[in-house]
Amino acid sequence: MESMTDKLMQYQQIVQQLLMRYALVKPAYGEFEVETIFDTERHHYQIVHLGWHHNRWIHQCTMHLAIRNGKIWIFCNSTDHDIAADLVDLGVPKSDIVLGFHPPFMRELSDYAVG
Repeated sequence: MESMTDKLMQYQQIVQQLLMRYALVKPAYGEFEVETIFDTERHHYQIVHLGWHHNRWIHQCTMHLAIRNGKIWIFCNSTDHDIAADLVDLGVPKSDIVLGFHPPFMRELSDYAVG
């Protein structure tokens, strides 16, 4: 049986690799930098776009995931990527993925974990 520490380390690696892959995609408009922010101590992982678009400064978190109690929580995804499906493809069971941007009653209707 897999320990919680092993599972955490495995999920950290999966999330970081996935977000690094997503970060390679630059927005089609504007002059943006795409940065990954990994807080491995508190288990938060983000992609941030920052730069200029039409003389306006943009600083936007486009993805935010966290690992809590053995589950990967998706808090923000403002892209076309289906993060949850990609996590499943990488071996994460749906029962360990929480669509945190949905309220609990809506999560109950999904194939993923409620929380």
